[in-house]
Amino acid sequence: MSVTGVEGEERDDFSKAESRQMRARSLRLLGSLVRPVRGRVVATMAVIVLSTALQVAGPALIAFGIDRGLPALRDQGDWMPVWLYVGAYLLTGVAGASFIALFQVMSARLSQAILLDLRKRVFLHTQRLSLEFHESYTSGRIIARQTSDLDSIRELLDSGLTQLVSGALYMGFTAAALVLLDPTSGLVLAVALIPLLVLTRWFQVRSQKLFRQTRVASARLIVQFVETMTGIRAVKAFRKEKRNEEHFGELVEDYRHANARVIQVFGIYDPGLVLIGNITVAAVLLVAAFRILQGDLEIGALIAILLYTRRFFDPAEEMAMFYNSYQSAAAALEKISGVLEEAPSVADPTTPIDLWKARGAVRFDQVRFSYNDDSVVIPRLELTIPAGQTIALVGTTGAGKSTLAKLIARFYDPTEGSVTLDGVDLRKLHPKDLRRAIVMVTQEAYLFSGTVADNIALGKPEATRDEIVAAARAVGAHEFIESLPDGYDTDVNKRGGRVSAGQRQLISFARAFLADPVVLILDEATASLDIPSERLVQLGLQTLLADRTAVIIAHRLSTVAIADRVLVMEHGEVIEDGTPAELIAGSGKFAQLHAAWRESLV
Repeated sequence: MSVTGVEGEERDDFSKAESRQMRARSLRLLGSLVRPVRGRVVATMAVIVLSTALQVAGPALIAFGIDRGLPALRDQGDWMPVWLYVGAYLLTGVAGASFIALFQVMSARLSQAILLDLRKRVFLHTQRLSLEFHESYTSGRIIARQTSDLDSIRELLDSGLTQLVSGALYMGFTAAALVLLDPTSGLVLAVALIPLLVLTRWFQVRSQKLFRQTRVASARLIVQFVETMTGIRAVKAFRKEKRNEEHFGELVEDYRHANARVIQVFGIYDPGLVLIGNITVAAVLLVAAFRILQGDLEIGALIAILLYTRRFFDPAEEMAMFYNSYQSAAAALEKISGVLEEAPSVADPTTPIDLWKARGAVRFDQVRFSYNDDSVVIPRLELTIPAGQTIALVGTTGAGKSTLAKLIARFYDPTEGSVTLDGVDLRKLHPKDLRRAIVMVTQEAYLFSGTVADNIALGKPEATRDEIVAAARAVGAHEFIESLPDGYDTDVNKRGGRVSAGQRQLISFARAFLADPVVLILDEATASLDIPSERLVQLGLQTLLADRTAVIIAHRLSTVAIADRVLVMEHGEVIEDGTPAELIAGSGKFAQLHAAWRESLV
């Protein structure tokens, strides 16, 4: 199983080597996100450093005011030192607050720039990934990457990161100021750091694993929800509501349990920080009391030391409050980086060959293919399809018909051998030339939300309205489109819900006609249609297939009649090859299928 979690179920159990690999992968992604805005990062860090330094200066100024300003006022009646320290304290307070406000604005803009970059990367990269990825990585998991995982990172960048960075700086500056003011108290604080670091390390290790489990549980919830809503018709038809409710309840319980374990760990860490802080303050106060009695420490310094010691642990508690955001975001970044490092299995050529005017001749040369190194689907195929010929692929389910079509469309690459278009290996063609030359129309006839005209124009985005109407007329779709409430401007609604299956197929044919490919693949394009709808689509097919190479995966033998040549496939091999009339007249597999079909019509 892959470390990225692309194959199979979401994982939360990783070896140390896998965890190191995932952290390194996440750091690479983080570095690539920060690199374009590193100037803004430096400026933002400079602002927070100045702000923190000004805040830390406060207790020291109080100590100097008490130990130096008040004696001068008492002994000499001189107000100047007091006013100087009071003024300096007020000035650092105002300047520190101003820098905090500036930092909040700068960090917010910085985080939004990083999130914008990341969101675009996830969307664009998942679009570029090959069909193999999308067939193994469910849509629910992709949605989880784009929604809940990115929201976790947003929460960290918007609030948690500010607290973590400013808190870490504040603790460092406070410790330095305490050591400079009184090394003995600094030594007490250093001793207190030992249990603090041990506790923090325990929390880090423990919570890292638990937060991974929460991300996995969250992703499983989203996957279940998306699959249920996508297949809601099947859920209703087969009364699957109760089973879905039980399964979703189990997933919710897993998510609740994972979050409860995180809260338990945090419930140990946060009180532990408070306890260590209180013990440290008590120890500093006790040591300082003996030193004051001996005359080694002044009252103002004692107040500053206690303030520094108490303030040192305040950010630690705040950082603990936001550490869950960090761990959640870290787990989310691991998931996202895994997707972004997935390479397309069908890669674009480094030096593509331009195909200026394709004719449409397709050839399979010693092609062997298997999915994910599993059982071989196509053992060895030699096949030539001349330009302009219409081929019908016939065979039982699993015979390799759809696989052959996907290889022609280059949704997959052969494991061995090559598929060529006009003598050029498809792997050497520029994607734009390939998609312009070869178009596949599937059984689903997917329509996107938008108007009928928008859906037809997918075949040629720059097409005019006249070209769109001409394409619809050519395949026999114009009449029913004109009868829709707003004609070509009718919103087809989600997945084409406002038009019938036959009408959706005609719209997809118009889309393909407008694209004007030299090779057209119809993957069981009439399989789900009733007889009247099929006859309507058959009329559109005659125009659509004219003067172009066509490969039709035939579910119904009536579709085969328009083919010039029939290929009967079995176990990835062509077992019969000839015209429809020749094969019907014979005694092979196709003749048997044709006879059975005719008997079904009686």
